[in-house]
Amino acid sequence: MEDVSDPPFRYVCKHNGADLMYSEFISSEGLIRDAMKSRMKLDFFEYERPFGIQIFGGDEEAMAMSARIVDTVQPDLVDINFGCPVKKVVCKGAGAAVLKDVPAMTRLTAAVVKSTSLPVTVKTRLGWDDSSKNIEEVALRLQDVGIKALTIHGRTRAQLYKGEADWTLIARVKENPRIRIPIFGNGDIDTPEKAQLYRDRYGVDGLMIGRAAIGYPWIFNEVKHFLQTGEHLPPPTIEQRTRAIRDHLLRSVEWKGPIVGILEMRRHYTNYLKGFPHIKEFRNQLVLKKTVEEIDEILQQVQQRYAGFTPERTVVGFSSGQLEEAPCGHAY
Repeated sequence: MEDVSDPPFRYVCKHNGADLMYSEFISSEGLIRDAMKSRMKLDFFEYERPFGIQIFGGDEEAMAMSARIVDTVQPDLVDINFGCPVKKVVCKGAGAAVLKDVPAMTRLTAAVVKSTSLPVTVKTRLGWDDSSKNIEEVALRLQDVGIKALTIHGRTRAQLYKGEADWTLIARVKENPRIRIPIFGNGDIDTPEKAQLYRDRYGVDGLMIGRAAIGYPWIFNEVKHFLQTGEHLPPPTIEQRTRAIRDHLLRSVEWKGPIVGILEMRRHYTNYLKGFPHIKEFRNQLVLKKTVEEIDEILQQVQQRYAGFTPERTVVGFSSGQLEEAPCGHAY
């Protein structure tokens, strides 16, 4: 979800119930080289708190230095990404690649813990592949060097985003009497019913949602309401959907400037408007418009065309093929 979970996207998630959010993941090497794109990813707003900044890398010194840089912008915590399966990250010995070398993962984590005054958390996977699901050892080793919480995605690196997430090992980590830190589960949470089922069945302390929030930020309030009441919130109307698009667009233009803000918003229209019949003609117009005013005019036409129509709930987000080459980022 790199280039997705930026401040404009997080804005609509926060206003629709996300409790804890993270930045896009940031290269430790990019931070210490003062790369503009990496530095820009440190930006966040006070309304986003509690907020964590996520870093990744495979070099202890670079990770330690980047943690000290993160300290200067004062988020609420630092998260280490040991879960991203993307080839260009793994080839650098970062992300999920570290699952092949638990001692190295432990050293990298310890370097970050020692370099920051902030709480440190980790996001990782079950293991590198089916023959090396080492998450139980990983959880204990990382707890011993001082992390304050662990999020586990229920797939191996070899699975990428394919197949069904396996939460049974997440439950075994949580049930280990030596584990004292909170354990969060991640993978395939895309409906309120599944959120309740997985929370109750596997006993986790919290749930991470990523792909299901792309184009559907209402998932957070829907899950929270269902957990509290056992009832469903009404699905978002076309007015709510177009309002979310406008909010996302305006924040994007404000943060990135009019040209880049409008250009990078184009990837989101398909997901926001998924499920509406014959929406392609409007979507094609939206991606061609170059001003906020022109886009708003198309959105007004969409509202008029689909007034009173509510599509069936569908899981949105990138396809597994796209995600294989798109690094990670999440909200809770």
